[in-house]
Amino acid sequence: MRTAIVTDSNSGIFEAEGSRLGVYVVPMPVIIDGTEYLEGVNLSHEQFYQSLISHREMSTSQPTPGSVLAVWGRAFSDGFDELVYIPMSSGLSSSCQTARILAEDYGGKVQVVDNHRISITQRASVMDALELARLGHSAAEIKSRLEQAAYDSVIYVGVETLEFLKKGGRITAAAAAVSMILSMKPLLIIRGERLDAYAKVRGTKNCKKQEIEAIQKSAEVFRRKGQAIRIGAAGSFLNEEEGQEWLEMVQSAFPGETVYYDPLTFSIGCHIGPGAFGTGISARLS
Repeated sequence: MRTAIVTDSNSGIFEAEGSRLGVYVVPMPVIIDGTEYLEGVNLSHEQFYQSLISHREMSTSQPTPGSVLAVWGRAFSDGFDELVYIPMSSGLSSSCQTARILAEDYGGKVQVVDNHRISITQRASVMDALELARLGHSAAEIKSRLEQAAYDSVIYVGVETLEFLKKGGRITAAAAAVSMILSMKPLLIIRGERLDAYAKVRGTKNCKKQEIEAIQKSAEVFRRKGQAIRIGAAGSFLNEEEGQEWLEMVQSAFPGETVYYDPLTFSIGCHIGPGAFGTGISARLS
């Protein structure tokens, strides 16, 4: 029984990398000034954030049923007998529920996972699924394992600008003004589909330092339970040098661990803007 692994681009995996990994990817739509683009297909990281800071009219959307079915169909055409689909958390989009409805017509051959993850930790789920499939687990078994481990993960994100949090109503204009005067940077935490404040820190350098300390504490919690970990870094930086600098900072905090880097997915980036820096940690399933 051959089991394909399918995800969406909220995982930070775009089509080119998906081909290298053996993962099928559904690109997420982004609407800019009324025109639809596809994340990682005809809209790059740099183009997205330049559009955002230029105050163009922007929104993200769920993929159409047709686009999801087309990717599933490609996997079956390539000779796979079943597939596991790992979309973004149901708490952040209705795309997961739509996929579950579509899967009803496949007689169990399509297993849709809702493990309440996005971005770095969603990628970790994909990597776990690939390894479980390699070890011979069925699609149903992989779905069960991923959902059981749903909350064995956490993401921290430091925000450079408060403009987009204010625009989205996640922070008041008055609070944003005070924070800007004091050069306070919010450090956010994402666990499951909840985006909450973790701390307010003066200055970007101190915010990065506190984020590193927070992710190290989370790593210790997993290790005390005897769990191996996956660690990722992410960012909405406008140039590669800043992204590389952040990756190296996270790597230095976890000697001996493999740390990967992804541009921050657009579904998060549109709410927190450019210059953000994130880290995520998940328990490894295999």
